[in-house]
Amino acid sequence: MVEWTVQELADRAGISARTLRHYHQIGLLVPDRIGANGYRYYGPVAVARLQRILLLREAGLALSAISEALASDANPGDEITALEAHLTHLEHEREALGRRIASVEHTVAMRREGRQPRMDMMLEGFNDRYEAEVTQRWGRVVFEQSNRWWHAKSLTQQRQFQADAERLLARWGELHQSGVSPFCDPAQQHAAAHAAWFAQIPGTPGHAGDLDKTRAMNRPGFRS
Repeated sequence: MVEWTVQELADRAGISARTLRHYHQIGLLVPDRIGANGYRYYGPVAVARLQRILLLREAGLALSAISEALASDANPGDEITALEAHLTHLEHEREALGRRIASVEHTVAMRREGRQPRMDMMLEGFNDRYEAEVTQRWGRVVFEQSNRWWHAKSLTQQRQFQADAERLLARWGELHQSGVSPFCDPAQQHAAAHAAWFAQIPGTPGHAGDLDKTRAMNRPGFRS
């Protein structure tokens, strides 16, 4: 069976040997064995676990959360399901990267020909910053619906929508600072306005007319 030392594994994974030793110390990644010389040796099982660790770390999880996620994989089926979810996420990232590459290629080609690049093409793939989060939370269909809706807007409309979002959030801050109850009329009116803002977006519960889920998206205390 092929085994790698700490340094060999670190080099292949693009991390430091110190990181691997730390993972061992906290029980996150235990080597397959420790030789008589005191060296740590890692085989296929440990490398597969490191793959999961790196994927979860890339997703922004803390080491404690990664440890909990790996502990929940009680059987091989759980691991396969988790890896399939990672694979789907990576495929979506690849698609987004492909759109950005095509966008830059279009701009370069148009410049070489002395022509103006298409404005929509120049921003293709750059305006999907929440794709991974939306897909993970609510599914691919919801993302595609909301994405089509978003890209159908002009740049001015997009900016106005973002400004409205900032205004709504700022108002929540003002209400909180004033110390009013979530059940008071001003707070309830603002909650209703925020719910109406959400309802514009295809794929959201409000857009689908699901009042219960719309309530869940707002602060406790929201009432219809």
